[in-house]
Amino acid sequence: MTKPLEGVLVADFSTLLPGPLATLMLAEAGAEVIKIERPGGEEARKFAPFFAGHSAPFALLNRGKQSLLADLKTDAGKAAVADLLARADVLVEQFRPGVMERLGFGYEAVAKRNPKIIYCSISGYGQSGPRRAEAGHDLNYIGATGLFALSPGPGERPTLPPALIADIGGGSFPAVTNILLALITRERSGKGAYLDIAMTDAMFTFAWYALATLHATGRAPGPGESRHTGGTPRYQLYPTKDGRIVACAALEQHFWDAFCKAIGLAREYADDARDPAATIEVVAKIIAAKRAADWRPVFAAADCCATVIVALEDAVADPHFVARGLFDRCVAAPDGKEIPALPVPIAPQFRVDEKVRPFPPLGGKPKD
Repeated sequence: MTKPLEGVLVADFSTLLPGPLATLMLAEAGAEVIKIERPGGEEARKFAPFFAGHSAPFALLNRGKQSLLADLKTDAGKAAVADLLARADVLVEQFRPGVMERLGFGYEAVAKRNPKIIYCSISGYGQSGPRRAEAGHDLNYIGATGLFALSPGPGERPTLPPALIADIGGGSFPAVTNILLALITRERSGKGAYLDIAMTDAMFTFAWYALATLHATGRAPGPGESRHTGGTPRYQLYPTKDGRIVACAALEQHFWDAFCKAIGLAREYADDARDPAATIEVVAKIIAAKRAADWRPVFAAADCCATVIVALEDAVADPHFVARGLFDRCVAAPDGKEIPALPVPIAPQFRVDEKVRPFPPLGGKPKD
């Protein structure tokens, strides 16, 4: 069956996470993705842990892609890349603003030869504005936008987020979304496009509820004050007797009523509007009196949006995720050894048919 992006050629200059995850999704939808790598290969090829002598993180992000080695400081390297860009449909890069121009492959130069190119630049702060050239990583981006201030953990022991929110939610996903929109637009107009994807921009989208509060009241929620960051007993983390964690997300009244009934919470505390802090304290004591194994069947029977947090190794073995085939696909090393591929949010009917795909070996030399 023909896949949505079959026949689409993507030139991928990106490294590490945001761009490679974006182009992985394009490749899974049928696009031909060619990574342009410096001599010796992308730095991520050296990232631990390893399987069969190769980087597992690199393998997961680059399944099914090809590789072209090109030294962009040489005429031969530039010529090889220029030939590729002349026929490419999409270009993805995530250098600091201005780098591609200095290399001779800025949007204006590329579009002059290939006016149908969809040119996607992923950066921390965007291609314009006072902070455009500022260095940063995910933690800086969520910190610079007020998002992290909503729930950084206790002041004496702040907690790092468990995911790279800006890289994926501000880089990869917006890049894919806008590339697809640009491809649709090109079908109608015949014209390419330049896409400026700033990872920080989307962090304000993630702060939607806090922004609503700020704009409506003139004051943003403080750390842990919002209904999604610890300000209510209905959306809270409660430790069990054996050190596990119950994730309670009983926001709606009927779920909260079911939760309170399941744990035997007294009526005076079930009315959590009276004294939310007191309710949190009492619920915490109740949950802490039993082990996680004791609570699991209670919450399952109550169907109240309360669950025990599980470890990753337990989650990948969960019969639900197994039944949905999330880890049925594999990525293969050059010697044929395989590990499960990274699940991506592409509907199964749109993904390539090959269950096993390789990650790119180091590509060929540029033409002289």
